[in-house]
Amino acid sequence: MSTCNPRLANSLPLMTSRLAWFIATLGGSGHFPVAPGTVGSVVSAALAWFVIQATGAPTWTCGVAAVVFFYPAVWAAGKLEADSGEKDPGRVVVDEAIGQWLTLTFARPDAVVDWVLAVALFRIFDILKPPPIRSLEKIPGGLGVVADDAAAGACAMIILAVARLAGLLA
Repeated sequence: MSTCNPRLANSLPLMTSRLAWFIATLGGSGHFPVAPGTVGSVVSAALAWFVIQATGAPTWTCGVAAVVFFYPAVWAAGKLEADSGEKDPGRVVVDEAIGQWLTLTFARPDAVVDWVLAVALFRIFDILKPPPIRSLEKIPGGLGVVADDAAAGACAMIILAVARLAGLLA
């Protein structure tokens, strides 16, 4: 019969909470005192820019990253929400990462104007939350925290893609 180290077993909830905090706040950037959501968007776009420029990967990989990290984002946001007892705490900005990365899916990798527009479009949709985006906030737990930002990101992504296809971005 195997036995579990009691010290390790007692530290697992703390490690889980710390991991959730790290993910949910994007390494602490959600604690910025002014406009943490905007800071989370800018940090997410900057991280994506760095990875795209360093690797030469196409920007559609941002959309893939949003899909891959969706469930960990939901878990971390839900855990931080439960631990804090707050509904959709402002310091949770991993949802901004998901939405921002979706928005960047069709940005040109070397066009700064696309990236700036992607951040602006996502912030507009995330702040205004036009119907039916706002209704997604009513979903309980981490899914509700992340779903509205994912929808805002999808809307902003469509507008950016249409602008590119229409030749509006030089």
